[in-house]
Amino acid sequence: MGSAAPLSASVLLLLLLLRRAEQPRGAELTFELPDNAKQCFHEEVEQGVKFSLDYQVITGGHYDVDCYVEDPQGNTIYRETKKQYDSFTYRAEVKGVYQFCFSNEFSTFSHKTVYFDFQVGDEPPILPDMGNRVTALTQCPNASPTPLPPLRVPV
Repeated sequence: MGSAAPLSASVLLLLLLLRRAEQPRGAELTFELPDNAKQCFHEEVEQGVKFSLDYQVITGGHYDVDCYVEDPQGNTIYRETKKQYDSFTYRAEVKGVYQFCFSNEFSTFSHKTVYFDFQVGDEPPILPDMGNRVTALTQCPNASPTPLPPLRVPV
């Protein structure tokens, strides 16, 4: 009887770890990007898993940075120059470490403050069966079974 408790605790721990592995993960960060500088970040992504990068320059100069994303083989899969903000979503074609970089190398005197949100994995729907339900946001306004009377404006 004493060995059943550790076994069930081990099974519970394993189930919790497996559940955690299914959830999306990500990071949000606000950082200073000095003039004439580049800052890169790295994240391991499994093949077939979706990831997204949203960023915005909060302060500095003309509120713009260069940004690019490279796959594990060094191929550039996203590149934008002198952008204030942008979003990029991609489904990883190969497993490995993806790199995303912000560059202020074009600026000789203005540092920037950059915010980014990097998410890995598909977000589950807010409600478990949301894909199978009609909600207020998806209903057609003219789909009422009884027609509404016309509006009358007093003269």
